[in-house]
Amino acid sequence: MKILHFYYDIMNLYGDYANISAMKRLLEKSGTEVTVDRLSFGAETDLSQYDFIFIGSGTERNQKVVLDDLRRYRESLKACLDGGKVILMTGNSFEMLGKTITDASGKTYDGLGFYDFTVTEQNHTRDTADAILVSDISEKPLVGFINKCSEINGITAPLFQVRMGLGNHAGDLSEGIRDKNFFGTHLTGPVLIKNPHFLCYLAQLILGSDTALSTDHLTYETAGYEITLTELTKRLTASNA
Repeated sequence: MKILHFYYDIMNLYGDYANISAMKRLLEKSGTEVTVDRLSFGAETDLSQYDFIFIGSGTERNQKVVLDDLRRYRESLKACLDGGKVILMTGNSFEMLGKTITDASGKTYDGLGFYDFTVTEQNHTRDTADAILVSDISEKPLVGFINKCSEINGITAPLFQVRMGLGNHAGDLSEGIRDKNFFGTHLTGPVLIKNPHFLCYLAQLILGSDTALSTDHLTYETAGYEITLTELTKRLTASNA
């Protein structure tokens, strides 16, 4: 298996590199040989050769720099999306795939245009929240933290529904985006460390449903998830009382 950690150096807030470490370890524990390529600006590669592509979150400034560089991969990335390649983009990285991003000064950047949503940033405050999100991809909720300064409008196929935390825009109870095997979310933690069941779900997509996963090494991650979910659920229940 080949994994691409794209823009590993500049889109790596919130310990996003750990998502790749967790995936590599799980695949190897399950008997699969894994190669990880960590590529950034100016790199030339064939995206079709990878079984899993990951881009993490970055500052608003770095996002715009990456967006400009990523344009040269537009057609090959679109082919990966349409072909059902497993792709995870966390934080503000998935915002680059929409129509436009308007920054806090009012300047508008053209996105890659794969989806019709638009992004608007503001610089007065950052929106932050602990989160419990639910989805039909798992019977278990996902937990983590959201830290963003953007409002996203026009997503028609969200990844999650919000039980606690922040949606794509104010008043929205949906979060992220999903298209075939592409998953985009502002949920951090890192998300695959905080949610080992989501890690296993993606690994199963990469390997195929007929391949058994070896998950004995995920004891601490699973315990951490259960504690986090319990404590956040207590807070949610108290706030609704």
